[in-house]
Amino acid sequence: MGRFKDFEPKGVIPATLLALNEDYSIDEKSTRRHLADCALVEGVAAATVNGHASEVHACTFEEQKRILEISLEEVGDKVPLVNGVYADGSHEAARIAKMSDAAGASCLLVFPPQSLGMGGVERPESILTHFKMIAEVTDLPIIAFRYPVSSGLAYPYESLLQLFEEVPTVRAIKDWCNDPMLHERHIRTFQSLDRPVNVLTTHSAWLMASLTMGANGLLSGAGSVIADLQVALFRAIKGGDLPAAQALNDRIYPLVQAFYAAPFVDMHNRMKECLVMLGRLEQAVMRPPLMKLHQQELDRLRAALEESGLLNRGAARSVAE
Repeated sequence: MGRFKDFEPKGVIPATLLALNEDYSIDEKSTRRHLADCALVEGVAAATVNGHASEVHACTFEEQKRILEISLEEVGDKVPLVNGVYADGSHEAARIAKMSDAAGASCLLVFPPQSLGMGGVERPESILTHFKMIAEVTDLPIIAFRYPVSSGLAYPYESLLQLFEEVPTVRAIKDWCNDPMLHERHIRTFQSLDRPVNVLTTHSAWLMASLTMGANGLLSGAGSVIADLQVALFRAIKGGDLPAAQALNDRIYPLVQAFYAAPFVDMHNRMKECLVMLGRLEQAVMRPPLMKLHQQELDRLRAALEESGLLNRGAARSVAE
């Protein structure tokens, strides 16, 4: 069982980055420091490792296991850890899930298998089988990652309802549908089921608008840089304090405009570079085929940090300004 046995996936959950050395090996010391910097922010509900933000696509099973181990050593007794399950085959997904449970994770973030592209998600039995094989090896709560239609990996609305019914350990979705009308439908319907399923928005580029629809939390790579601002925004919206929420959103806006600009694939690369500028990371190294950013983009990121009010504070955390 996980270290936080009664964990319910909701609230603010940053997705952490992976620090790398120049030779592309894992920089464990810097990764630990970064994890603590995100996970131990007051108000953070949990932290996610082995997700998109930590370049799980480029990590071996052994590396994923080690990342989870050092994460648990660093903060596992203080906050729940959500571990990503990223695999194209259901047997490998089940192996990762079983490893995550044995190591001490408190929750799983299950990515859609790339093998379900080209129409595979239109077969509900494929989606159900994937999650059932995971649920057979662990009773950890599961967050199902719902991709946008443009990805070719979007679980249909009706299939999600069937999944919640047949796999009761699915307790939340990470909603990246990129459709405001559908997003609101997810929130209103899933969170009102007899066995509620929380909607964790990952619409970080329009987070305030998303949260005002009533999502019970957020799971965001941008939290690797601005977890404190996300906590403050979430609380302001839950508390009905619109002026405070707007003021916080004014600070978040320039950053997410920079993070999520085209090409979208560079979003976590940009976050690493921002952490370097803030003195929270020594260097920004990405595993190929992801590439180093050009100076023009680095200048744009620095300007966004200045506009948000973060750069002139260095690495200090405060939302009082």
